Amino acid sequence: MKLYYAETFNPRKACAVAKYLEAPVDFVRVDLAHGEHRQPPYLALNPNGKVPLLADGALRLWEADAIMVHLATRAGSELWPSAPALQVEALRWLSWNQAHFSRHGGTLYFEHLIKPMLGMGEADAAAVAEAEKFFRYFAAVLDAHLAAHEWLVGDRLGVADFAVSTPLGWAQEARLPLEGFEHVARWHRQLQALPAWREPFPGVPAAAVA
Repeated sequence: MKLYYAETFNPRKACAVAKYLEAPVDFVRVDLAHGEHRQPPYLALNPNGKVPLLADGALRLWEADAIMVHLATRAGSELWPSAPALQVEALRWLSWNQAHFSRHGGTLYFEHLIKPMLGMGEADAAAVAEAEKFFRYFAAVLDAHLAAHEWLVGDRLGVADFAVSTPLGWAQEARLPLEGFEHVARWHRQLQALPAWREPFPGVPAAAVA
């Protein structure tokens, strides 16, 4: 298998799961700065021109959530639960995350990290204020759930935890408004104790990741 990635928002969770599972993948870095993801060789693999992408035999699988589930299933790991009811619960959190938590966390990541990196000027104050408002709202939902659960689904580490925690990989740099969410903070500390979550990208210390 080959996992095509860059040290950016969505590939983080796929790389973290691959490392956690010690999956037999070759990590292939895609140079976004030089437009490698827009070149014909890469577009032949993923017509979306996005990362991550997993090549597994004839399978070309894009979308980080699908890649995580595939890797866990292939490994026979309970990161993707075998019980149908827990699969539904995991899907709920994956959908919620894409629509809400990572959506607004991703906006703060873009405004505070990506725009300065690309020389796109200062953060848009209105976009930041709106993202902070909605991020706090949905962080409260997450915090309430974690008050009664060690992990998101079935009280064991799973794909949903890797997915929903993606913005926390840049909590300080993205200036995520996490103050007052003690259960999210506890969950974050648990994740930070996992080397694969803390340093998901091959050969790149966490402090160097943008």
